[in-house]
Parts: sequence; structure tokens; C-alpha cells
Amino acid sequence: IPFSYGVAGYPEKHDEAPNMQSDIAWLKAKVDAGADYVVTQMFFDNERYFQFVESCRQAGIHVPIIPGIKPITACSQLTVLPKIFHIDLPEPLAVELAKCKSDEEAKEVGIEWCTLQAKALKASGVPSIHFYSMAAAQSIKRIAQQVY
Repeated sequence: IPFSYGVAGYPEKHDEAPNMQSDIAWLKAKVDAGADYVVTQMFFDNERYFQFVESCRQAGIHVPIIPGIKPITACSQLTVLPKIFHIDLPEPLAVELAKCKSDEEAKEVGIEWCTLQAKALKASGVPSIHFYSMAAAQSIKRIAQQVY
């Protein structure tokens, strides 16, 4: 396998970037420096990814942009993920998670959401899908069985 160089991209803007345009300009500099591909920060709204890819293409970034997604695995992630990673949870997902009375229920909601997300991304022809597996290996196995 040849060596390759990947970089991070932020469909919802890096927390330290003043705006999305400057964030994409920084990403372009990383790609111009030799990056072969981009893996995105996790997101839960595919439209954010598609808008990000379109903005990148308009900025002259033409390497593969691999979406990064993560299944929710616990009730606490309703508030923890947005706070730590500076990302939004779509209202329908947040509503379903708020109804959960246990982490097991939240995990099932997370698997269902992530499966639908992955199927839609795959159907749109993304180059690959990166699954963030932090404490979610079994969930990802179930998702992969349904998607691939």
C-alpha cells in the first residue's frame, strides 16, 4: 500500500476558524501542500457534508472528501458531542434521543440514525465512509452489516 497523506475537514467549521470561508481556505492550503484526501469531522446531517463538498469544489479542492460519521451510543451524547466537538445534532435526532430512558435505547436510536445516514451517503457515491468508533465498535459492526 503506498503512503498517503490525509487531512481533517470540518463540514460545520472548525471551532477556532472565524468563518467557513477561512476554514475552507486553510483546508485548501493543506491540500495544496500535498494532502491526498480529506476525512471530515463527524456530522449527523448529511446536507452539511454535501454543502461542504460543494464549497470545497468551488474553492478548487478536488481530492476525495470522505465523510466521517459516528453512531450515538449513550444518552449523554445528546449534550456531550455538540459541546466537545462543536457540532449540531439535527432536531429529529435530538428529539428521539431526548425520549430515551436508557443508554441501550439511545444506542438503538444511534444505530438506526447512522445506518440511514450511511445508506444515503453510499447511495450518493461518496468515495468511502469513515466510522468514528469511539466506544461504538459493536454498533458499527451492525451498521456495516446493513449498509454493505
